[in-house]
Amino acid sequence: MQNEMNYLDRNEFNFEPSPEVIEAIRNFDLGKLCFYTRIYDQGKKSILSVYLSEQYGLPEEQVILGYGAEDLLKQAVHYFLTDGGSKTMLIPKFSWWYYKSIADEVCGTTLQYPVHEDGDTFTYDLDGLRAMVDDIKPRILLVASPNNPTGNALTPSELEELVAMVPLETVVVVDEAYASFVSSDTSYIRRIVESHPNVVFCRTLSKFYGLPGLRMGFGFIGRSAGMDRFARYANKYLGYDRLSEEVAIAALRSEDYYRRVAAVMDEARRMYTAEIGALEGFKVYRSSANFILIKYPLRLKEALQREFAGQHYKVKFMNEPGIDSHMRITLGRSEQNRLVCDVIKRIAEEGV
Repeated sequence: MQNEMNYLDRNEFNFEPSPEVIEAIRNFDLGKLCFYTRIYDQGKKSILSVYLSEQYGLPEEQVILGYGAEDLLKQAVHYFLTDGGSKTMLIPKFSWWYYKSIADEVCGTTLQYPVHEDGDTFTYDLDGLRAMVDDIKPRILLVASPNNPTGNALTPSELEELVAMVPLETVVVVDEAYASFVSSDTSYIRRIVESHPNVVFCRTLSKFYGLPGLRMGFGFIGRSAGMDRFARYANKYLGYDRLSEEVAIAALRSEDYYRRVAAVMDEARRMYTAEIGALEGFKVYRSSANFILIKYPLRLKEALQREFAGQHYKVKFMNEPGIDSHMRITLGRSEQNRLVCDVIKRIAEEGV
C-alpha cells in the first residue's frame, strides 16, 4: 500500500520468509499444541537444540534456547551478576542500550570499554581492553560482533585472541545476533567453547533469518560447573513453543534463500557507499550487519526527518554522544533502499 509505513529503524526483515518456513507453518500438526514435548524423555530440551547440536558439532547439553537472543542475554547477565562474584559488566562504548538496562535490573554496574573510529569502520582496542579487564576484574565482558550500531565485527582469530586473554573468573558473553551476515562458517564457535569454559555465545533467528516475530534465540556455552548451573537456570522445564521450534529448523535449512536476500543487502551497501559517501559532509561506514551507519551534517536532521516522514519511512537517528550526527538505516528491499538513498541525496543537494 502506498501509505504503509516502511520500518527501516529496528533492523527487522522487509522480505518474505523462505518457502520452507511457509511450508512448515502450513503443514504443522496442530495436535502437537495439545501436549508438551516428549523429547524430554530422552533428556533433551527441544528438537531445535538437537538439530543445532548436530549442525554445530557440540553436545546438546551445550546448546541453550531462549525467547530471542534478547532473552538469552538477559538470563546470562542476570545470572552471572547475581552469583556472588563481581557485579560489574564491561560493554562496548557504542552499543545496544539494552545491555546496560538488563544489568541495571539486578543492580549491576556497567562500564564501557573503548570503540574507536578507524577510517570507514570502528574497532575494538584489544590491548586496551586487556588492561581494563586486568584492572577491573569484571564478572562479565560483553562483546557484540557485529556490533550495533557501528556494524564492525571481529574476525574469528580476533575473537579467539580476546577470549584467550580473559581470566576464567570473567564470563565472556558474545552477542552474535548479526553474525550470519559475516560468514556461514561457524566452526570457530566449537573451537572456542571446547577450549574456554567461560564463554556464552548468543544468536538469533531475528536478523539473518528474518523472523523477529518468532522470538527464537539460541546459543552455545562452555563446559564448567558454573556453566552447567547456568544451563539449568536457562532451561525451560516443560519445553519450548512446538510451532516455533519447527519453524526455526525450517529457517535454518533455508540458508541458500537467505543468502540471496543478503546479496540484496550487500548491493545496498555498495550503493550507499558510492552515492551517499560522495556527498559533502557525509560518511558511510562499512557494515557486517543488516544495517548501514551514515554520518550526516547535523543541520540537515530536521529536513531529513520531515522528508522521511512524508514518504512514510522510519530510519534511526542516533542520539548517543559521539554518534549523535549519525543515522542507522536497516537494509531493506531494493526499492526501499533506492528511495532512502534518493531522499538523502535530494536533501543534501537542497542544502537546507
